[in-house]
Amino acid sequence: MADGLHPREKEASQLDWGAAGRILAEAAQGADDAEIFVEDSQTESFFWDDGRLKSASFDATKGFGLRVVAGERAGFGHASVLETTAVERAAQAAAAVKLGHSGTLDVTPNRPNRQLYADFNPIESPSFTAKTELLAEIDAYCRAKDPRVAQVAATLAGARRGLAILRPDGERLADHRPLVRINISITVERDGRRESGSAGAGGREPYEVFIAPKRWKALADEALRIALVNLDAEPAPAGEMDVVLGPGWPGVLLHEAVGHGLEGDFNRKGTSAFSGMVGERVAAPGVTVVDDGAIENRRGSLNIDDEGTPTRRTVLIEDGILKGYLQDRMNARLTGVAPTGNGRRESYAHRPMPRMTNTFMTAGDRDPEEILASLKRGVYAVNFGGGQVDITSGKFVFQCTEAYLVENGTIKTPIKGATLIGDGPSALKRVTMIGNDLKLDEGVGTCGKGGQSVPVGVGQPTLYITGLTVGGM
Repeated sequence: MADGLHPREKEASQLDWGAAGRILAEAAQGADDAEIFVEDSQTESFFWDDGRLKSASFDATKGFGLRVVAGERAGFGHASVLETTAVERAAQAAAAVKLGHSGTLDVTPNRPNRQLYADFNPIESPSFTAKTELLAEIDAYCRAKDPRVAQVAATLAGARRGLAILRPDGERLADHRPLVRINISITVERDGRRESGSAGAGGREPYEVFIAPKRWKALADEALRIALVNLDAEPAPAGEMDVVLGPGWPGVLLHEAVGHGLEGDFNRKGTSAFSGMVGERVAAPGVTVVDDGAIENRRGSLNIDDEGTPTRRTVLIEDGILKGYLQDRMNARLTGVAPTGNGRRESYAHRPMPRMTNTFMTAGDRDPEEILASLKRGVYAVNFGGGQVDITSGKFVFQCTEAYLVENGTIKTPIKGATLIGDGPSALKRVTMIGNDLKLDEGVGTCGKGGQSVPVGVGQPTLYITGLTVGGM
């Protein structure tokens, strides 16, 4: 191409790259790191509720963020216009962080040699009309399945995020990030009692993968199944008891209660329950936890992170021993380790920080049925809703959205209002059996940290954990 730009970089920006490069190089003199992050994104969402299309939205976002790093400090400026004057002003603000500092610029990341997902724009296909007609079809299908269905809500969301990262040496790194998601929620009613269930799926593949009739009908059937289970649920008992966690989405507990505590910034600052414990036993034998941002088409996967570092599979805990943390460039440099490709930001208007991608516990060798059969009296937790976690202590409280009381290895009754209470470090050490049925979630996870939200994946096999506190109604 005449201007020397990669096609994806051209899509990401109409910025004067030559002028921006000169401004960045000057701002970076004496700094430890610096970049300009340029974004050009489109997003859409459709929400169906109460038998009609309740909302439809489209948003196009374009802008840049300029960061200069000096030691533990980072200067940052951003703008929603891609103009040289805006870059100059952002550089002046960000470069102020260098006052009294003299550093050597960190090296530019290598370009990845693989593509984890295709470049496409889900906004363009299917058409607007086809998407709204699908939501109406989902509503009709769900209501026809069972006379107890009182309400159906369905959401379609799609996005294409184009980005380019300019380094002080003039190197440009680029990525495209398509993302789609479908969610179905059903409320059922019987004798004045109402209960709900939901199911969803998504990833970095075209809408057609997730809205094929067989796929969306399976999601609708699952949402209805969960709602009907909860309609028969009894109040959950309370007390300390053993818990079996189902595979897949229950890995969100691992993500929140353990994963955040393994992020590099918390550990560098000594505010994590896992700080300073590399090489020590932090979990039961057999427990291996990884973060892998390089799985094809997954919701949490990235070709490069938001600093340009290629993503990879990072072993955090191996056979119960802590091996390391998730690192962005700044925290990796300050602690003398390599970045792991986990520097992430919500948008051009945010600074990067170490974040998870797809985080999960690997499979063990036990049969899931054997694990459940060994539970004398306790809770079988299949799905989770919201939760709260304290990073410093690792203490967590999670609400179960589908759970069962088990006695002598037999499921007795579904229970409602169960919450699991404990702390991540202790829970890891109380894992006594690990199933051979590793499953990743269906592609619906969103992680919040520091006011920023990013798409993530979670997963785990069936787990037996002793001595968790169960809160009931």
